[in-house]
Amino acid sequence: MEFKQSLKQRIVIVFALMSALVGGVFASGIVATVHVVERKLTTIGLSGNMHRLLISDSVDTWTHQPEKDEWFFIQGGLGEMAMGKDLLKLEPGFQEISHEHHPYYAMVAEVDGRKYVLLRDRESFDKRQHLLFTVAIIGFMLCILMALLLGWVLARRVMAPVVRLARQVRHRDQALELAPALAPDYANDEVGELASSFDAALGRLRDALRRERLFTADVSHELRTPLMVLASSCELLQADPSVDARSQAQVTRMARASLGMSQLIETFLILARAQGDGNGRLCSLAAVGDEVIETWRHAIEEKGLQLSYLRDTACTTLYNHTFLYSVMGNLVRNAWHYTDSGFIRLTLLDDGFKVEDSGIGIPEEQRQAMFQPFVRGDEQRGEGLGLGLSLVQRICQNQDWSVKLTGLAPNGCCFRVELAALGDV
Repeated sequence: MEFKQSLKQRIVIVFALMSALVGGVFASGIVATVHVVERKLTTIGLSGNMHRLLISDSVDTWTHQPEKDEWFFIQGGLGEMAMGKDLLKLEPGFQEISHEHHPYYAMVAEVDGRKYVLLRDRESFDKRQHLLFTVAIIGFMLCILMALLLGWVLARRVMAPVVRLARQVRHRDQALELAPALAPDYANDEVGELASSFDAALGRLRDALRRERLFTADVSHELRTPLMVLASSCELLQADPSVDARSQAQVTRMARASLGMSQLIETFLILARAQGDGNGRLCSLAAVGDEVIETWRHAIEEKGLQLSYLRDTACTTLYNHTFLYSVMGNLVRNAWHYTDSGFIRLTLLDDGFKVEDSGIGIPEEQRQAMFQPFVRGDEQRGEGLGLGLSLVQRICQNQDWSVKLTGLAPNGCCFRVELAALGDV
């Protein structure tokens, strides 16, 4: 499992863990050293006292006394020096025992088949040991708290330049040509190197945006001229009385296609320049619906499909004509392209519109991907590059609209677009 703490939290955690490890090892070393040293000193002291007692006198006439906190027992002794059964079982050497429910250090010696036991009270040492453990634990906890506090302070100081850089990148419009460089504000360290990398990446981004603006300007200039020639030629043919009715219908379709292409170029130019409002003419939803239906009616009916157009809405809200026509036209065109039999229905609503069809449909697991560039519903169909729905998604995001794709039973699709208003008639 991956833990997703911030870099500042990671620094604090690592600092605390390192301090805990060092403090734990240090405290354990002190406790272990004290325990070993005191045990060694106790062993030496008891051994020396036992030797002094044994060589002082003959055991039968023994008159010397042990130290204040020590007790001496002799096998076969009398009175206070009488050795109990539990002491008789002890092996020669130094050991820790419990005698009469009290802790003692014991030094056991055996001379000429006779056993001698010297006991020293262990309670004072255990109290000192417990006190040492308590001090070590308290010191360890204080070390952890100090490590957390110090780690937090150091993390803030270490991360301050990184946080500052992130805020500058987030709040500055670095894509602008006149945006100041980031690197001069930082020292020649890792953060400065990161700022330099940002400057380099943003420079490449600005160059790409500049080239895109130049490209869109060239496209606008080069394509609008032939489209204007095409549109004017269509107007002349429409005004020529010698052209028969069938040819007039074809010329009318050519003129509408030319107009649609001009609007599509304008749509791409507006999106490329990031002009969210579009600065184009405004029109009502019904007007755009009428225009789209008029453009696609002949092609839909020529394919043998039933066209339904439901525009019973009193909505007077105005929308950007270029964007709305592109969205609605692309969805109707998409329905026409993927429907071989049945119907296509355009329904105008108070807050948007929906386009329904009885076409091949789109599986649920593929619906989200259909709004990505160059993704097509049926790869076997020859027309299209898979950009129509991607353009619809871009326009909706640009205008704060929303588009949703659902399925129809037994087959087909329903695209619903909810619109955000710009104004009223």
